[in-house]
Amino acid sequence: METLIQAHQLGKSYGRYRALMGVDLHIQAGQVLGLLGHNGAGKSTLIKSLLGSHPYDGQLQVFGLDPQKHRVTIVRDLAYISDAALLPEWMTVKQIIQYMAGLHPKFDAMRAYEYLAQTDIQPKIKIAKLSKGMKVQLHLALIMSSHARVLILDEPTLGLDLLFRERFYQQLMAWFKAGDRALIIASHEVNEIAHLLTDVLMLKQGKVVCAGTLDEVTTRYAKVAVPADKMKMAETAKPIYVQQEQQGMTAYFEQARPEKLATLGEVSCPTLAEIFIAVQQGA
Repeated sequence: METLIQAHQLGKSYGRYRALMGVDLHIQAGQVLGLLGHNGAGKSTLIKSLLGSHPYDGQLQVFGLDPQKHRVTIVRDLAYISDAALLPEWMTVKQIIQYMAGLHPKFDAMRAYEYLAQTDIQPKIKIAKLSKGMKVQLHLALIMSSHARVLILDEPTLGLDLLFRERFYQQLMAWFKAGDRALIIASHEVNEIAHLLTDVLMLKQGKVVCAGTLDEVTTRYAKVAVPADKMKMAETAKPIYVQQEQQGMTAYFEQARPEKLATLGEVSCPTLAEIFIAVQQGA
């Protein structure tokens, strides 16, 4: 598969503050990368680097090009949606579609209307009158109609109700599967996106603390329900994170031998959300 994004030791400083440190990234068509981390972890800084919005350290190529030098070319095939869908509210839906058709060389206006026909959004309505959920749906329809090869989503469903979230991700994945595309979804709502992902990159204070395919990540960690009489034994086994329970504790381990863990308690596979918490708390 063609490499769409390649980064090596990518970093970013704001004066003395290091917002991003030593990030390696390799994204091909067919991948859905979950970019996970709490606020301030470096997710937005990484995204801005990919978009060519600021200078950076290290090596970075998007479609084989330098985002700083070839931003205009890159954004023809790379699109971005954030939690704040910044659309010109004085326009109607029809006007924004016409505007996009004149601006973007690959934009398909008929496709945009087809996407919107699956929603309650009417062409004559002003964008200012749309709810936040509808604005996100409109933004997604515009992006999907531009035939982007890479779509970056930064907390795209923040503040939306469950129905809008479900519709959003259904449309998104249908579009993704229809072509050779890649998705990057930045979020701290791990449970919401876990079932969509093929790959994971977790950031903490600008550093990568966990990375790999979803299968690699979920098999790297183990969860053990430790009874009270084995708590000291479990602690000496050096778990990466411990949750105290009413009777005993739940301990999380990375790359530990299954036979050793079985002597401590009941072993199970943690969810991605549980791994995220354990790595963030213990890294």
